[in-house]
Amino acid sequence: MAGTISSGLAMVKTLESWGVDHIYGIPGGSINGIVYALRDEEEAGNIKYIHVRHEEVGALAAVSDGRVTGKIGVAFGSAGPGATHLFQGVYDAKMDKVPTLFIVGQVGHGQMNMDFFQEQDESQLFSDGAYYNRTVVTAESLPHVVDEAIRQAYANHGPAVVVVPNDLAEAQIPADGYYPAAANFRKAEAPAPTDEEVDAALGLIKQAKKPLLYIGQGVRGAADEAMALSEKLQLPIAYAALAKDVIPYDFPALLGSAMRVASKPANEALAETDLILFVGSNFPFAEILFNPKAKFIQIDNNPAVLGKRHKTEVAMWADAKKALAKLSERADKAAESDWYKANVKNADNWREYNDHMMNKTDGDLRFEPVFKEINRIAEDDAFFSIDVGDVTQNSVRLIKNSGKQRWYTSGLFATMGSGLPGALASKLSFPDKQVFSLAGDGAESMVVQDLITETLYKLPIINVVFKNDELGFIVDEQEDDQQRRFGVSLGGVDFAKMAEAQGVTGISVTKQADLPKAFDEALEITKRGEPVLIDVQITGERPIPVEQLKLDADKFSAEEIEKFRKRYYAEGLKTLKEFESEG
Repeated sequence: MAGTISSGLAMVKTLESWGVDHIYGIPGGSINGIVYALRDEEEAGNIKYIHVRHEEVGALAAVSDGRVTGKIGVAFGSAGPGATHLFQGVYDAKMDKVPTLFIVGQVGHGQMNMDFFQEQDESQLFSDGAYYNRTVVTAESLPHVVDEAIRQAYANHGPAVVVVPNDLAEAQIPADGYYPAAANFRKAEAPAPTDEEVDAALGLIKQAKKPLLYIGQGVRGAADEAMALSEKLQLPIAYAALAKDVIPYDFPALLGSAMRVASKPANEALAETDLILFVGSNFPFAEILFNPKAKFIQIDNNPAVLGKRHKTEVAMWADAKKALAKLSERADKAAESDWYKANVKNADNWREYNDHMMNKTDGDLRFEPVFKEINRIAEDDAFFSIDVGDVTQNSVRLIKNSGKQRWYTSGLFATMGSGLPGALASKLSFPDKQVFSLAGDGAESMVVQDLITETLYKLPIINVVFKNDELGFIVDEQEDDQQRRFGVSLGGVDFAKMAEAQGVTGISVTKQADLPKAFDEALEITKRGEPVLIDVQITGERPIPVEQLKLDADKFSAEEIEKFRKRYYAEGLKTLKEFESEG
């Protein structure tokens, strides 16, 4: 006789068969059966339970597990409020195409549809957000449904939700009555493009006067191919913010990202380009920002997005790495291009401006010198978990990524409070890597209670909070709308004290001269295996708005340009047009 096993334990073992080694959540009366199974497996030395202080933190951490490892992340919550707290993570995973599993408690079968305590129709709740969404109806099917959910999450690159009535997980089922499919699963891989597609694309690129390569996350793992093609065909490179860490910061023709969370050279080039080679991206602002008259070549492993963002001349359903390599292989080397040289000079000028701001010592403490210290102590393969707000655009511009470092944030859904959970995920999966959590005070306020999670699980994370006592990103929007500030004040919160109260060393910085010492101390603390938080009081001065530059003498008066340069310390910045005129 094979004997029996609890359905909940079979489910946990199914998770383990897929390589899941930790799971986030908070116990509750409607999910205790699963929690007991999780306890037994942890005590047996297998999966690890990470007890967060808010289900949303667990949900966002699970999504970041997928971002940084490529493996599915898992979080759970109990019925009712626990379920709704997971909701944010479901949409974060959906929008950024990250395979994630959410296990949701439910009241027992006998109480369902009876308006019972904390009961709700949870499958209906998640019907829009999840690619796979099921309520388990028998104990025997629980491990099978979870197995199916994981396969669907991987296949659809997004979230799966499994709702588990509370009376099922402790029920006994045959020990040989379930079989995970992890060993049989294969991820679909797009092919190389055809010779005809590649030659059609190369023909358009050859005709173009101002061609540009625009990359997204789909190019991760193909940086060498992208840089080689850039140099061979004289294509400057712009990227979607989520691909910030793909190409090294110092690649000469790297223009940065586009739109508002962006860099000056990328926005200027995209306004002038007459051809865009668009690879591995679904950039939502393309219709607003990209030159609508530009020829468009798109390469993506998801056929559903081909032709979605721009009138497209050549579309290739293909793997980015294979496509870039084949383009380079079949292309003749392009002649040296004035367009390419002008963009390289423009990128150099932008980097010089950033260095000038990071080395600024006069006046009150701004955000840029803080990034100088982050870059100084960051290891070559560090992980940067970036929250949402001004810190997103500032880190896109100022972190000098090596090409080996990881930079990630909540992208299309832009969930504030994602920085700390993302850092938890990285440190749990890569305990030997240096991990930063970078957040503004608005975003940190949403998740600060989970600093205790760093303490309890001994996660030596460097948390940096940029504190200007307001929602800076929204303040700037209100300025652009010519409106008075409203609803943006945060008051003065001492995050260093809040950290200390949770067992995390807190360091307060109010003067620029104190920055190097603070970051040196933070480095030593994390090397001892302990987390640290640096609370930096910065000014509320606005980062330079690269989406509305006032530097072009053909568009703005001398007075407007002088005012803009003075406000943003931009005396040394030149326009792309100026570099093009130099020949």
